[in-house]
Amino acid sequence: MFLTISTTGTPERPATDLGFLLHKHPDKAQAFSTSYGKAHVVYPEASVERCTAALLLEVDAVALVRRGKGKGRGGAPDAALAQYVNDRPYAASSLLAVALSSVFSSAMKGTCQAKPDLPGRPLPLRVEVPALPARGGADLVRALFEPLGWTVSAEPVALDTEFPEWGDSRYVSLVLEGEQRLADALRHLYVLLPVLDDAKHYWVSSDEVDKLLRAGEGWLPDHPEQKLITSRYLSRRWSLTRQAMERLELVRLAETDDSAVEEIDNAVDEQTDTEEKPVPLAVQRRDAIVGALKATDAARVLDLGCGQGQLVQELLKDTRFTEIVGVDVSMRALTIASRRLKLDRMGERQSERVKLVQGSLAYTDKRLKGYDAAVLSEVIEHLDLPRLPALEYAVFGSARPRTVIVTTPNVEYNVRWETLPAGHVRHGDHRFEWTREEFRGWAGTVAERHGYDVEFVAVGPDDPEVGPPTQMAVFTVSAQNTKDRNTKDRNTKDQNTKDQNTKDRNAKEEKAA
Repeated sequence: MFLTISTTGTPERPATDLGFLLHKHPDKAQAFSTSYGKAHVVYPEASVERCTAALLLEVDAVALVRRGKGKGRGGAPDAALAQYVNDRPYAASSLLAVALSSVFSSAMKGTCQAKPDLPGRPLPLRVEVPALPARGGADLVRALFEPLGWTVSAEPVALDTEFPEWGDSRYVSLVLEGEQRLADALRHLYVLLPVLDDAKHYWVSSDEVDKLLRAGEGWLPDHPEQKLITSRYLSRRWSLTRQAMERLELVRLAETDDSAVEEIDNAVDEQTDTEEKPVPLAVQRRDAIVGALKATDAARVLDLGCGQGQLVQELLKDTRFTEIVGVDVSMRALTIASRRLKLDRMGERQSERVKLVQGSLAYTDKRLKGYDAAVLSEVIEHLDLPRLPALEYAVFGSARPRTVIVTTPNVEYNVRWETLPAGHVRHGDHRFEWTREEFRGWAGTVAERHGYDVEFVAVGPDDPEVGPPTQMAVFTVSAQNTKDRNTKDRNTKDQNTKDQNTKDRNAKEEKAA
Protein backbone atom coordinates (compact mmCIF):
# COMPACT_ATOMS: atom_id res chain seq x y z
CA MET A 1 0.00 0.00 0.00
CA PHE A 2 1.31 3.41 -0.95
CA LEU A 3 0.43 7.00 -0.04
CA THR A 4 2.24 10.30 -0.57
CA ILE A 5 1.77 13.71 1.05
CA SER A 6 3.31 16.72 -0.74
CA THR A 7 3.48 20.43 -0.05
CA THR A 8 5.12 23.50 -1.57
CA GLY A 9 6.93 26.35 0.16
CA THR A 10 8.95 29.54 0.00
CA PRO A 11 12.29 30.57 1.56
CA GLU A 12 10.33 32.13 4.42
CA ARG A 13 8.19 29.02 4.89
CA PRO A 14 10.14 26.11 3.42
CA ALA A 15 8.31 23.01 2.24
CA THR A 16 10.65 20.88 4.37
CA ASP A 17 8.67 22.03 7.41
CA LEU A 18 6.61 18.94 6.51
CA GLY A 19 9.38 16.91 8.16
CA PHE A 20 8.90 18.78 11.45
CA LEU A 21 5.15 18.20 11.34
CA LEU A 22 5.49 14.47 10.59
CA HIS A 23 8.36 14.09 13.08
CA LYS A 24 10.32 12.27 10.38
CA HIS A 25 13.60 13.72 9.06
CA PRO A 26 13.69 14.12 5.25
CA ASP A 27 17.28 12.83 5.07
CA LYS A 28 16.44 9.49 6.65
CA ALA A 29 14.64 6.40 5.44
CA GLN A 30 12.81 4.96 8.43
CA ALA A 31 10.99 1.67 9.02
CA PHE A 32 8.36 0.80 11.64
CA SER A 33 6.92 -2.58 12.61
CA THR A 34 3.14 -3.00 12.54
CA SER A 35 0.90 -5.92 13.41
CA TYR A 36 0.68 -7.05 9.80
CA GLY A 37 3.97 -6.00 8.23
CA LYS A 38 6.41 -3.11 8.01
CA ALA A 39 5.79 0.58 7.29
CA HIS A 40 8.49 2.65 5.55
CA VAL A 41 8.68 6.46 5.47
CA VAL A 42 10.88 8.05 2.80
CA TYR A 43 11.09 11.47 1.13
CA PRO A 44 11.35 11.19 -2.69
CA GLU A 45 11.96 14.95 -2.77
CA ALA A 46 12.80 17.49 -0.09
CA SER A 47 13.62 21.07 -1.04
CA VAL A 48 12.58 24.55 -0.03
CA GLU A 49 10.12 24.70 -2.93
CA ARG A 50 8.61 21.21 -2.69
CA CYS A 51 8.64 18.32 -0.23
CA THR A 52 7.01 14.89 -0.51
CA ALA A 53 6.71 12.24 2.21
CA ALA A 54 5.81 8.71 1.14
CA LEU A 55 4.35 5.98 3.36
CA LEU A 56 4.86 2.46 2.00
CA LEU A 57 3.18 -0.35 3.91
CA GLU A 58 4.47 -3.82 3.20
CA VAL A 59 1.72 -6.18 4.29
CA ASP A 60 2.80 -9.70 5.16
CA ALA A 61 -0.12 -11.62 3.64
CA VAL A 62 0.97 -14.88 5.26
CA ALA A 63 1.14 -13.27 8.70
CA LEU A 64 -2.27 -11.71 8.09
CA VAL A 65 -3.72 -15.17 7.43
CA ARG A 66 -1.91 -16.82 10.33
CA ARG A 67 -3.18 -14.22 12.78
CA GLY A 68 -6.67 -15.12 11.61
CA LYS A 69 -6.16 -18.90 11.78
CA GLY A 70 -7.54 -20.47 14.94
CA LYS A 71 -10.88 -22.11 15.28
CA GLY A 72 -13.49 -20.67 12.98
CA ARG A 73 -11.34 -17.76 11.83
CA GLY A 74 -11.29 -18.21 8.08
CA GLY A 75 -9.68 -21.64 8.18
CA ALA A 76 -12.10 -23.47 5.90
CA PRO A 77 -10.25 -25.55 3.27
CA ASP A 78 -12.34 -24.18 0.40
CA ALA A 79 -11.41 -20.62 1.39
CA ALA A 80 -7.68 -21.32 1.73
CA LEU A 81 -6.65 -19.89 -1.65
CA ALA A 82 -8.74 -16.74 -1.21
CA GLN A 83 -6.85 -15.93 1.97
CA TYR A 84 -3.60 -15.58 0.02
CA VAL A 85 -4.83 -14.28 -3.34
CA ASN A 86 -6.50 -10.95 -2.63
CA ASP A 87 -5.97 -7.18 -2.73
CA ARG A 88 -4.95 -6.63 0.91
CA PRO A 89 -1.22 -6.06 0.33
CA TYR A 90 -1.84 -3.51 -2.44
CA ALA A 91 -5.03 -1.48 -1.99
CA ALA A 92 -5.48 1.20 0.69
CA SER A 93 -7.65 -0.05 3.56
CA SER A 94 -7.96 -0.02 7.33
CA LEU A 95 -4.45 -1.53 7.39
CA LEU A 96 -3.08 1.69 5.91
CA ALA A 97 -5.28 3.82 8.20
CA VAL A 98 -3.87 2.07 11.28
CA ALA A 99 -0.32 2.53 9.94
CA LEU A 100 -1.01 6.25 9.46
CA SER A 101 -2.18 6.66 13.04
CA SER A 102 0.77 4.68 14.37
CA VAL A 103 3.61 6.17 12.31
CA PHE A 104 2.28 9.75 12.30
CA SER A 105 0.58 9.76 15.73
CA SER A 106 2.12 13.07 16.85
CA ALA A 107 1.25 14.75 13.56
CA MET A 108 -2.33 13.52 13.82
CA LYS A 109 -2.58 15.02 17.32
CA GLY A 110 -1.25 18.33 15.99
CA THR A 111 1.83 18.57 18.20
CA CYS A 112 5.26 19.87 17.18
CA GLN A 113 7.70 20.87 19.93
CA ALA A 114 10.37 22.13 17.52
CA LYS A 115 7.98 24.60 15.84
CA PRO A 116 4.80 24.93 17.95
CA ASP A 117 3.12 27.31 15.51
CA LEU A 118 3.32 24.90 12.55
CA PRO A 119 0.42 22.50 13.37
CA GLY A 120 -2.14 25.30 13.33
CA ARG A 121 -1.02 26.62 9.93
CA PRO A 122 -2.87 25.45 6.76
CA LEU A 123 -0.52 24.11 4.08
CA PRO A 124 -0.99 23.62 0.34
CA LEU A 125 -1.25 19.84 0.46
CA ARG A 126 -1.45 17.19 -2.23
CA VAL A 127 -2.29 13.63 -1.18
CA GLU A 128 -2.05 10.72 -3.62
CA VAL A 129 -3.32 7.16 -3.13
CA PRO A 130 -2.72 5.13 -6.32
CA ALA A 131 -5.01 2.21 -5.43
CA LEU A 132 -8.05 2.94 -3.28
CA PRO A 133 -11.05 0.58 -3.00
CA ALA A 134 -14.19 2.65 -3.46
CA ARG A 135 -17.43 0.82 -2.82
CA GLY A 136 -19.69 3.48 -4.24
CA GLY A 137 -17.37 4.65 -7.00
CA ALA A 138 -15.81 8.00 -7.75
CA ASP A 139 -19.05 9.83 -6.92
CA LEU A 140 -18.90 8.63 -3.33
CA VAL A 141 -15.21 9.58 -3.07
CA ARG A 142 -16.10 13.14 -4.07
CA ALA A 143 -19.13 13.19 -1.75
CA LEU A 144 -16.88 12.29 1.19
CA PHE A 145 -13.87 14.54 0.56
CA GLU A 146 -15.23 17.65 -1.22
CA PRO A 147 -17.28 18.90 1.78
CA LEU A 148 -14.00 18.93 3.72
CA GLY A 149 -12.46 21.48 1.35
CA TRP A 150 -10.53 19.12 -0.92
CA THR A 151 -10.33 19.29 -4.69
CA VAL A 152 -10.84 15.66 -5.64
CA SER A 153 -9.61 13.65 -8.61
CA ALA A 154 -10.79 10.03 -8.47
CA GLU A 155 -9.93 8.21 -11.69
CA PRO A 156 -11.34 4.66 -11.98
CA VAL A 157 -8.69 1.98 -12.47
CA ALA A 158 -9.34 -0.36 -15.41
CA LEU A 159 -9.67 -4.07 -14.68
CA ASP A 160 -7.04 -4.71 -17.34
CA THR A 161 -5.55 -2.09 -19.63
CA GLU A 162 -5.03 -4.79 -22.27
CA PHE A 163 -8.76 -5.50 -22.32
CA PRO A 164 -10.58 -2.16 -21.98
CA GLU A 165 -13.89 -3.82 -22.85
CA TRP A 166 -13.83 -5.45 -19.41
CA GLY A 167 -14.56 -2.04 -17.92
CA ASP A 168 -13.43 -0.45 -14.66
CA SER A 169 -12.59 -2.10 -11.37
CA ARG A 170 -13.90 -0.97 -7.98
CA TYR A 171 -10.63 0.89 -7.38
CA VAL A 172 -9.77 4.52 -8.06
CA SER A 173 -6.55 6.48 -8.23
CA LEU A 174 -7.11 9.30 -5.75
CA VAL A 175 -5.56 12.76 -5.71
CA LEU A 176 -6.58 15.34 -3.08
CA GLU A 177 -5.47 18.97 -3.22
CA GLY A 178 -6.29 21.80 -0.85
CA GLU A 179 -5.25 24.19 1.90
CA GLN A 180 -5.46 22.06 5.03
CA ARG A 181 -3.80 21.66 8.37
CA LEU A 182 -1.78 18.46 8.23
CA ALA A 183 -3.45 17.04 11.36
CA ASP A 184 -6.87 17.51 9.76
CA ALA A 185 -5.73 15.86 6.53
CA LEU A 186 -4.42 12.81 8.38
CA ARG A 187 -7.64 12.48 10.38
CA HIS A 188 -9.69 12.69 7.18
CA LEU A 189 -7.67 9.84 5.69
CA TYR A 190 -7.73 7.79 8.90
CA VAL A 191 -11.54 7.73 8.93
CA LEU A 192 -12.41 7.74 5.24
CA LEU A 193 -10.00 5.11 3.89
CA PRO A 194 -11.77 2.22 5.67
CA VAL A 195 -15.14 3.88 5.00
CA LEU A 196 -14.52 3.71 1.26
CA ASP A 197 -13.28 0.12 1.53
CA ASP A 198 -16.39 -0.63 3.64
CA ALA A 199 -14.44 -3.18 5.68
CA LYS A 200 -11.99 -3.48 8.55
CA HIS A 201 -9.31 -6.06 9.18
CA TYR A 202 -10.01 -6.19 12.92
CA TRP A 203 -12.96 -6.69 15.22
CA VAL A 204 -14.93 -3.50 15.79
CA SER A 205 -15.80 -2.98 19.45
CA SER A 206 -17.19 -0.10 21.50
CA ASP A 207 -13.82 1.70 21.69
CA GLU A 208 -14.10 2.35 17.95
CA VAL A 209 -16.78 4.94 18.72
CA ASP A 210 -14.25 6.94 20.73
CA LYS A 211 -11.66 6.63 17.95
CA LEU A 212 -14.18 7.89 15.39
CA LEU A 213 -15.21 10.88 17.48
CA ARG A 214 -11.59 11.84 18.20
CA ALA A 215 -10.60 11.64 14.55
CA GLY A 216 -13.84 13.31 13.42
CA GLU A 217 -13.59 16.24 15.81
CA GLY A 218 -14.26 19.51 14.04
CA TRP A 219 -15.56 18.04 10.78
CA LEU A 220 -17.72 14.91 11.21
CA PRO A 221 -20.67 16.46 13.14
CA ASP A 222 -21.53 18.73 10.18
CA HIS A 223 -20.56 16.38 7.33
CA PRO A 224 -23.50 15.76 4.93
CA GLU A 225 -22.57 12.05 4.74
CA GLN A 226 -22.23 11.70 8.51
CA LYS A 227 -24.61 8.73 8.78
CA LEU A 228 -22.91 6.74 6.01
CA ILE A 229 -19.44 7.48 7.40
CA THR A 230 -20.46 6.45 10.91
CA SER A 231 -22.20 3.27 9.81
CA ARG A 232 -19.38 2.06 7.56
CA TYR A 233 -16.60 3.02 9.96
CA LEU A 234 -18.30 0.96 12.68
CA SER A 235 -18.79 -2.00 10.31
CA ARG A 236 -22.55 -1.38 10.19
CA ARG A 237 -22.98 -2.41 13.81
CA TRP A 238 -26.33 -0.80 14.59
CA SER A 239 -25.87 -0.36 18.33
CA LEU A 240 -22.47 1.32 17.95
CA THR A 241 -23.71 3.48 15.07
CA ARG A 242 -26.65 4.71 17.14
CA GLN A 243 -24.34 5.48 20.07
CA ALA A 244 -21.98 7.45 17.82
CA MET A 245 -24.81 9.37 16.13
CA GLU A 246 -26.25 10.39 19.50
CA ARG A 247 -22.88 11.68 20.68
CA LEU A 248 -22.30 13.54 17.40
CA GLU A 249 -25.68 15.24 17.77
CA LEU A 250 -24.66 16.40 21.25
CA VAL A 251 -21.45 17.83 19.82
CA ARG A 252 -23.42 19.66 17.10
CA LEU A 253 -25.87 21.11 19.63
CA ALA A 254 -23.03 22.20 21.92
CA GLU A 255 -21.27 23.97 19.05
CA THR A 256 -24.51 25.70 18.03
CA ASP A 257 -25.08 26.87 21.60
CA ASP A 258 -21.40 27.72 22.11
CA SER A 259 -21.36 25.44 25.16
CA ALA A 260 -19.44 22.41 26.37
CA VAL A 261 -20.92 18.98 25.68
CA GLU A 262 -21.10 18.32 29.43
CA GLU A 263 -23.36 21.37 29.87
CA ILE A 264 -25.76 20.11 27.22
CA ASP A 265 -25.80 16.49 28.38
CA ASN A 266 -26.70 17.13 32.02
CA ALA A 267 -30.42 16.50 32.10
CA VAL A 268 -30.10 13.24 34.04
CA ASP A 269 -28.21 12.58 37.24
CA GLU A 270 -26.78 9.11 36.69
CA GLN A 271 -26.67 8.46 40.44
CA THR A 272 -30.41 8.99 40.81
CA ASP A 273 -31.57 7.70 37.41
CA THR A 274 -33.83 4.75 38.13
CA GLU A 275 -35.79 4.71 34.88
CA GLU A 276 -35.91 1.19 33.45
CA LYS A 277 -34.43 1.03 29.95
CA PRO A 278 -36.27 -1.01 27.31
CA VAL A 279 -34.74 -4.38 26.52
CA PRO A 280 -33.73 -4.59 22.82
CA LEU A 281 -35.81 -6.98 20.73
CA ALA A 282 -32.69 -8.97 19.78
CA VAL A 283 -32.04 -9.65 23.48
CA GLN A 284 -35.67 -10.63 24.10
CA ARG A 285 -35.46 -13.00 21.12
CA ARG A 286 -32.29 -14.69 22.40
CA ASP A 287 -33.80 -15.02 25.89
CA ALA A 288 -36.91 -16.67 24.43
CA ILE A 289 -34.81 -19.11 22.40
CA VAL A 290 -32.59 -20.05 25.37
CA GLY A 291 -35.69 -20.52 27.52
CA ALA A 292 -37.26 -22.84 24.96
CA LEU A 293 -34.02 -24.86 24.66
CA LYS A 294 -33.83 -25.25 28.45
CA ALA A 295 -37.46 -26.43 28.53
CA THR A 296 -36.63 -29.27 26.11
CA ASP A 297 -33.50 -30.36 28.06
CA ALA A 298 -31.39 -29.93 24.92
CA ALA A 299 -27.65 -30.34 25.44
CA ARG A 300 -26.28 -30.51 21.89
CA VAL A 301 -27.51 -27.53 19.86
CA LEU A 302 -27.17 -26.31 16.27
CA ASP A 303 -27.39 -22.57 15.53
CA LEU A 304 -28.24 -22.65 11.83
CA GLY A 305 -27.48 -19.31 10.17
CA CYS A 306 -25.50 -18.23 13.23
CA GLY A 307 -24.37 -14.92 11.68
CA GLN A 308 -21.98 -13.07 13.99
CA GLY A 309 -22.41 -15.57 16.84
CA GLN A 310 -24.57 -13.67 19.34
CA LEU A 311 -26.71 -16.71 20.19
CA VAL A 312 -23.69 -19.04 20.33
CA GLN A 313 -22.08 -16.61 22.79
CA GLU A 314 -25.22 -16.64 24.94
CA LEU A 315 -25.44 -20.45 24.96
CA LEU A 316 -21.81 -20.79 26.01
CA LYS A 317 -22.67 -19.04 29.29
CA ASP A 318 -24.77 -22.05 30.38
CA THR A 319 -22.89 -25.29 30.99
CA ARG A 320 -26.00 -27.40 30.37
CA PHE A 321 -25.31 -26.87 26.65
CA THR A 322 -22.43 -29.31 26.20
CA GLU A 323 -21.97 -28.90 22.42
CA ILE A 324 -22.83 -25.83 20.35
CA VAL A 325 -22.31 -25.71 16.59
CA GLY A 326 -22.70 -22.47 14.64
CA VAL A 327 -23.37 -22.90 10.93
CA ASP A 328 -23.36 -20.13 8.32
CA VAL A 329 -22.74 -19.88 4.59
CA SER A 330 -20.76 -16.63 5.01
CA MET A 331 -17.09 -17.00 5.91
CA ARG A 332 -17.00 -13.30 6.81
CA ALA A 333 -19.79 -13.81 9.34
CA LEU A 334 -17.98 -16.84 10.80
CA THR A 335 -14.77 -14.83 11.10
CA ILE A 336 -16.59 -12.09 13.01
CA ALA A 337 -18.28 -14.73 15.18
CA SER A 338 -14.89 -16.24 15.99
CA ARG A 339 -13.55 -12.85 17.04
CA ARG A 340 -16.63 -12.19 19.16
CA LEU A 341 -16.20 -15.55 20.92
CA LYS A 342 -12.39 -15.12 21.19
CA LEU A 343 -11.92 -18.72 20.02
CA ASP A 344 -8.19 -18.27 19.61
CA ARG A 345 -7.87 -17.37 23.31
CA MET A 346 -10.50 -19.72 24.72
CA GLY A 347 -9.52 -22.37 27.25
CA GLU A 348 -9.40 -25.99 26.13
CA ARG A 349 -12.42 -27.14 28.12
CA GLN A 350 -14.56 -24.29 26.84
CA SER A 351 -13.34 -24.60 23.24
CA GLU A 352 -14.37 -28.28 23.18
CA ARG A 353 -17.99 -27.14 23.57
CA VAL A 354 -18.13 -24.89 20.49
CA LYS A 355 -17.47 -25.22 16.78
CA LEU A 356 -18.09 -22.92 13.80
CA VAL A 357 -18.59 -24.53 10.38
CA GLN A 358 -19.41 -23.24 6.94
CA GLY A 359 -22.44 -24.77 5.28
CA SER A 360 -25.55 -24.03 3.23
CA LEU A 361 -28.97 -24.83 4.64
CA ALA A 362 -30.26 -25.47 1.13
CA TYR A 363 -28.45 -28.84 1.06
CA THR A 364 -28.46 -31.90 3.29
CA ASP A 365 -25.40 -32.18 5.49
CA LYS A 366 -24.52 -35.33 7.45
CA ARG A 367 -22.57 -33.18 9.94
CA LEU A 368 -25.89 -31.82 11.25
CA LYS A 369 -27.42 -35.18 12.21
CA GLY A 370 -27.81 -36.42 15.76
CA TYR A 371 -28.33 -33.14 17.64
CA ASP A 372 -30.91 -32.48 20.34
CA ALA A 373 -32.05 -29.13 18.93
CA ALA A 374 -31.59 -26.73 16.03
CA VAL A 375 -32.30 -23.00 15.95
CA LEU A 376 -33.23 -20.97 12.87
CA SER A 377 -33.31 -17.44 14.29
CA GLU A 378 -34.29 -14.77 11.73
CA VAL A 379 -33.10 -17.01 8.87
CA ILE A 380 -36.00 -18.19 6.72
CA GLU A 381 -36.97 -14.68 5.60
CA HIS A 382 -33.54 -14.29 3.95
CA LEU A 383 -34.31 -17.12 1.50
CA ASP A 384 -36.29 -16.88 -1.71
CA LEU A 385 -39.61 -18.66 -1.22
CA PRO A 386 -38.84 -21.37 -3.86
CA ARG A 387 -35.80 -22.39 -1.76
CA LEU A 388 -37.74 -22.93 1.46
CA PRO A 389 -38.65 -26.58 0.65
CA ALA A 390 -34.93 -27.40 0.32
CA LEU A 391 -34.20 -25.87 3.74
CA GLU A 392 -37.23 -27.65 5.18
CA TYR A 393 -36.00 -31.06 4.04
CA ALA A 394 -32.37 -30.39 5.04
CA VAL A 395 -33.40 -29.52 8.60
CA PHE A 396 -36.62 -31.45 9.33
CA GLY A 397 -36.16 -34.38 6.97
CA SER A 398 -32.41 -35.06 6.92
CA ALA A 399 -30.83 -33.58 10.08
CA ARG A 400 -34.02 -34.21 12.08
CA PRO A 401 -33.14 -32.89 15.55
CA ARG A 402 -35.54 -33.63 18.39
CA THR A 403 -36.46 -29.93 18.64
CA VAL A 404 -36.39 -27.13 16.03
CA ILE A 405 -36.92 -23.48 16.99
CA VAL A 406 -37.77 -20.97 14.24
CA THR A 407 -38.16 -17.21 14.68
CA THR A 408 -39.15 -14.71 12.00
CA PRO A 409 -40.55 -11.14 11.88
CA ASN A 410 -44.27 -10.58 12.14
CA VAL A 411 -45.04 -8.26 9.20
CA GLU A 412 -48.27 -7.08 10.85
CA TYR A 413 -46.21 -5.40 13.59
CA ASN A 414 -44.29 -3.27 11.07
CA VAL A 415 -46.89 -0.50 11.32
CA ARG A 416 -45.66 0.08 14.90
CA TRP A 417 -42.14 0.99 13.71
CA GLU A 418 -42.32 4.75 13.23
CA THR A 419 -39.10 4.89 11.19
CA LEU A 420 -40.11 2.09 8.77
CA PRO A 421 -41.80 3.41 5.60
CA ALA A 422 -45.11 1.78 4.72
CA GLY A 423 -44.74 -1.29 2.53
CA HIS A 424 -41.05 -1.80 3.39
CA VAL A 425 -39.58 -4.89 5.04
CA ARG A 426 -37.35 -4.51 8.12
CA HIS A 427 -34.11 -5.41 6.35
CA GLY A 428 -33.07 -4.92 2.74
CA ASP A 429 -32.12 -8.61 2.43
CA HIS A 430 -35.50 -9.95 3.56
CA ARG A 431 -37.17 -11.80 0.68
CA PHE A 432 -40.50 -11.90 2.50
CA GLU A 433 -42.09 -11.23 5.87
CA TRP A 434 -45.13 -13.25 6.96
CA THR A 435 -48.30 -12.47 8.85
CA ARG A 436 -49.08 -14.61 11.87
CA GLU A 437 -51.56 -16.64 9.82
CA GLU A 438 -49.02 -17.26 7.03
CA PHE A 439 -46.32 -18.36 9.47
CA ARG A 440 -48.67 -20.68 11.35
CA GLY A 441 -49.84 -22.18 8.06
CA TRP A 442 -46.27 -22.89 6.92
CA ALA A 443 -45.20 -24.25 10.30
CA GLY A 444 -48.27 -26.49 10.57
CA THR A 445 -47.64 -27.99 7.14
CA VAL A 446 -43.97 -28.63 7.92
CA ALA A 447 -44.83 -30.24 11.25
CA GLU A 448 -47.44 -32.54 9.70
CA ARG A 449 -45.17 -33.52 6.81
CA HIS A 450 -42.21 -34.51 9.01
CA GLY A 451 -43.85 -35.85 12.14
CA TYR A 452 -43.46 -32.91 14.53
CA ASP A 453 -45.78 -31.14 16.93
CA VAL A 454 -45.55 -27.33 16.90
CA GLU A 455 -46.29 -24.59 19.43
CA PHE A 456 -46.18 -20.84 18.87
CA VAL A 457 -44.65 -18.24 21.19
CA ALA A 458 -44.91 -14.44 21.07
CA VAL A 459 -41.56 -12.64 21.41
CA GLY A 460 -41.61 -8.99 22.44
CA PRO A 461 -44.63 -6.85 23.37
CA ASP A 462 -47.79 -8.67 22.22
CA ASP A 463 -49.89 -5.91 20.68
CA PRO A 464 -53.64 -6.74 20.92
CA GLU A 465 -54.20 -5.59 17.33
CA VAL A 466 -51.09 -6.63 15.37
CA GLY A 467 -49.41 -9.21 17.62
CA PRO A 468 -45.73 -9.38 18.67
CA PRO A 469 -42.79 -8.05 16.64
CA THR A 470 -41.26 -11.55 16.42
CA GLN A 471 -43.10 -14.85 16.10
CA MET A 472 -41.50 -18.10 17.23
CA ALA A 473 -42.41 -21.72 16.48
CA VAL A 474 -41.11 -24.58 18.63
CA PHE A 475 -41.21 -27.93 16.79
CA THR A 476 -40.81 -31.18 18.74
CA VAL A 477 -40.85 -34.70 17.31
CA SER A 478 -44.32 -36.04 18.06
CA ALA A 479 -44.68 -38.85 20.60
CA GLN A 480 -46.59 -41.03 18.12
CA ASN A 481 -43.90 -40.52 15.50
CA THR A 482 -41.21 -41.48 18.01
CA LYS A 483 -43.21 -44.56 19.02
CA ASP A 484 -43.71 -45.61 15.39
CA ARG A 485 -40.02 -45.12 14.64
CA ASN A 486 -38.97 -47.13 17.72
CA THR A 487 -41.37 -49.92 16.73
CA LYS A 488 -39.99 -49.91 13.20
CA ASP A 489 -36.40 -50.00 14.49
CA ARG A 490 -37.27 -52.86 16.86
CA ASN A 491 -39.00 -54.85 14.10
CA THR A 492 -36.04 -54.27 11.81
CA LYS A 493 -33.65 -55.47 14.51
CA ASP A 494 -35.78 -58.58 15.20
CA GLN A 495 -35.98 -59.38 11.51
CA ASN A 496 -32.21 -58.99 11.10
CA THR A 497 -31.61 -61.28 14.09
CA LYS A 498 -34.05 -63.86 12.66
CA ASP A 499 -32.38 -63.72 9.24
CA GLN A 500 -28.94 -64.14 10.81
CA ASN A 501 -30.09 -67.16 12.88
CA THR A 502 -31.56 -68.79 9.77
CA LYS A 503 -28.34 -68.13 7.86
CA ASP A 504 -26.24 -69.65 10.69
CA ARG A 505 -28.51 -72.75 10.92
CA ASN A 506 -28.33 -73.34 7.16
CA ALA A 507 -24.56 -72.99 7.28
CA LYS A 508 -24.36 -75.62 10.06
CA GLU A 509 -26.58 -78.06 8.15
CA GLU A 510 -24.49 -77.65 4.99
CA LYS A 511 -21.29 -78.27 6.98
CA ALA A 512 -22.75 -81.39 8.64
CA ALA A 513 -23.89 -82.78 5.28
